[in-house]
Amino acid sequence: MKNQSDARGFLGLHLVAGLIIFATMTLTLWQISQNISNRHPLRDTDAQLSSWLHSQAKPSLTSVMFVVTSFGSSWLVSFIVVPFGVYLILRRRFYWFSAFVLSVYGGMLLNRILKYEFQRTRPHFDDPILSLTSYSFPSGHTMTATVVYGVLAAYFFTTTKDWRGRMFIICSATFLILLVAFSRIYLGVHYLSDVLGAMAEGVAWLALCLTVVYSFWRRSNRAT
Repeated sequence: MKNQSDARGFLGLHLVAGLIIFATMTLTLWQISQNISNRHPLRDTDAQLSSWLHSQAKPSLTSVMFVVTSFGSSWLVSFIVVPFGVYLILRRRFYWFSAFVLSVYGGMLLNRILKYEFQRTRPHFDDPILSLTSYSFPSGHTMTATVVYGVLAAYFFTTTKDWRGRMFIICSATFLILLVAFSRIYLGVHYLSDVLGAMAEGVAWLALCLTVVYSFWRRSNRAT
């Protein structure tokens, strides 16, 4: 009885923590979208930062940023998702496989829906580094990087016992996400608020997926 009570308590704590993160990040995304719509000073910051970065562009740095931004592209993500998904199935980590697929592909779909909901135009320059015609908010590359490297970090965090290894995993994932976000602003296809909103969206969606799938997994295990 005590073990069952402890399990219920742990599940409840996990569920509450996940929902708090989801609610907080969703509220953050909503607040950013409102600031964009209501002529908030954030819009001025967006324009100033984008213009300044564009004026500082150099061919060598631009080449690096094209490589960096590819880490949030759908084609590179597919090269990560397929082998890692197969690895999880072979290891019989079906909870993680479900969370992984739902986080990545569900997140991509959610991002498309939000783009069409907000319909924000991308930054415009007379001499653009990169030109795209799709909507700007929230950034798809940044959101994809957030969910992909976020769920990978969550998995390896749970399978690593050493605290230094765990810190390295968290810092590496965070640094890679921030690099992708910066590359999108540097290349002139997104504003600062686009990538901030995308990171909030990604964390919210990831927290929801991990929480819901984990809750179902714990309940099914208790039932059997």
